[in-house]
Amino acid sequence: MEWSPKEIVSELDKYIIGQDKAKRAVAIALRNRYRRSQVPKEIRDEITPKNIIMQGPTGVGKTEIARRLAKLVNAPFIKVEATKFTEVGYVGRDCESMIRDLVDISVRLVKEEKIAQVKARAKEIVDSRLVDILVAKKRTEGVDVEQLRQSIKQDLADGKLENETVEIGVSDGGAKAIGIMPGMGADIDLSQMIGSIFPQQRKKKSLPVSKAREIMMSEEADKLIDNDSVNAEAIRRAEQEGIVFIDEIDKIASKGSTKGPDVSREGVQRDILPLVEGCTVTTKYGTIKTDYILFIAAGAFHVSKVEDLIPEFQGRFPIRVELLSLTEKDFYRILTEPKNALTLQYEELLKVDNIRLQFTEDALHQIASIAEKENETSENIGARRLHTILETVLEDISFNANGRHPMLDVKIDKEYVDQALKETTKKYDLKKYML
Repeated sequence: MEWSPKEIVSELDKYIIGQDKAKRAVAIALRNRYRRSQVPKEIRDEITPKNIIMQGPTGVGKTEIARRLAKLVNAPFIKVEATKFTEVGYVGRDCESMIRDLVDISVRLVKEEKIAQVKARAKEIVDSRLVDILVAKKRTEGVDVEQLRQSIKQDLADGKLENETVEIGVSDGGAKAIGIMPGMGADIDLSQMIGSIFPQQRKKKSLPVSKAREIMMSEEADKLIDNDSVNAEAIRRAEQEGIVFIDEIDKIASKGSTKGPDVSREGVQRDILPLVEGCTVTTKYGTIKTDYILFIAAGAFHVSKVEDLIPEFQGRFPIRVELLSLTEKDFYRILTEPKNALTLQYEELLKVDNIRLQFTEDALHQIASIAEKENETSENIGARRLHTILETVLEDISFNANGRHPMLDVKIDKEYVDQALKETTKKYDLKKYML
């Protein structure tokens, strides 16, 4: 399904409250990808994504907007923090590693899709192998082998043998992919190099049928898919559909200084710049062009400004959107409207221990009001403030619930919230008397 910008915003509204400008910007960027795929090839190669800078305090939805956008279209997505990278010559992660990580994620996505396609065939093979193993284990002299096989096959299909122990050959791990020194190029997959020289070691292991089936399914599915086509499709998808979210971009703004650590910060910007402009990066799956990857940068920009980034970097992020601080009304909507609302999460969690929570309207409004005041008077941590408040409100219930009692109905009203947060509410009551 190809989403229209309005449909994309509508889907994002199910999980993220407010921030309409940011939602519109990413919705247009995503739709432009589809539009680009439909134009003639000679023009398509000339059209590059219009990268986005999101400016706003922590906890207002910057990362969540990008993550939900990628999930909507099943696009390869990676979130990185600009502060984790250093320019070439310093000890730390080189900037190209974000693209290699994106390709790793793309490979995993494509592989999961291919495995899902061959799952039925793999299950047939695994079930046949399990029947052979169980027949060999249960076979005794004078028993009709074919009748025994049919009986085991039926029991296996009915799930009666899930705890039966079988002995299977399991691969003995092997070398993992390792990276070279930062800035020196792609990762080397030692398991492939060593595997081509020495055969992989296998050892016998006794496992329940349920566990053995998982291992055998993974092995058989790997045999049925073509890794070369997986890698080629993963590279293509990362190139054409990949989204890289660079957080904390304000922390590498140089603020006009040319001494001290600011030199390194500007160096990181210059190292990220070729990736955003479009270059070729070598990975263990092949080379990837970064020209058509969508980059979304985000930062609070409390101390520095977007204008403090180097001009070339700013030029590669033509779209700028500002995300607003959350108000009491926003907090109330966050508690009640999203599909994954915090109140719903706590209700489901405590239902496990036979506690049926019910939040009253006045309680939700009080929590929203306290969240807004706390963010105004102390550090503004956005919607994450609700985690802190709800954990405090529900601390006694969460601690005492053990699931050994019948289902209990617990009402959380304004009085309960005020009692749980009496120190906090007292602080705001006193402010009425301060000049």
